[in-house]
Amino acid sequence: MITTVVFDLDDTLYDEIEYCKSGFAAVAEFLADTRDSSLVSRPSFFGVLWEQFTAGNRTKTFNTALEKLSMDYDDKLIGELIEVYRNHKPKITLPQDSRDVLCELSTKYTLALLTDGFLPGQELKVRALGIEKYFKLIVYTEQLGREFWKPSPAGFEKIMQTLGVKPENTVYIADNEKKDFIAPNKLGFLSIQLIRPARIHTDSSAEPDAAAQHTIRQISQLPELLEKL
Repeated sequence: MITTVVFDLDDTLYDEIEYCKSGFAAVAEFLADTRDSSLVSRPSFFGVLWEQFTAGNRTKTFNTALEKLSMDYDDKLIGELIEVYRNHKPKITLPQDSRDVLCELSTKYTLALLTDGFLPGQELKVRALGIEKYFKLIVYTEQLGREFWKPSPAGFEKIMQTLGVKPENTVYIADNEKKDFIAPNKLGFLSIQLIRPARIHTDSSAEPDAAAQHTIRQISQLPELLEKL
């Protein structure tokens, strides 16, 4: 019998790409305010950043964008841009179908949230989405230590210990096959992959226990699947 439903955050409850847009807009505003905006407009800053990101440049986005804009930079500036991105107040909203599901499930199950990512960025996302009220427990794995990000089992073990639940009574819903399901599968959780159309992480994994046991393509399908399980 399922008693506890644990959610991932990014690309599970909302489209993470919306957060990325919000972050790059904040970076573009910072650059326009601190550099000679007469040379390159704020929309141009954002446009080049977004072009790099959507082209698959996820590790040197700022460096390459500044080079394309013929702007001088050093490690200090890159560090500042990273901090602006991670610490900005995100302009994101919770989709109505996610809100409906959280409202429905919170009356039937104990809900928890488990999310990787840098702080305070993840906390700012949760506040912007207005979802704290739905969860009895929120685990930010960054608070446990970066070595305990998924696929570490530490976050899942903390949920079981804090809420006093057994793995066979717990289900985890997330998006990323490369890291999300390895630990809960090994621990004995039920696992469900939500494949959102705009998701960022699309790679599959050949690693044992990496695949979720069930798959849905709309979060609105979750309540019915939980009833069947």
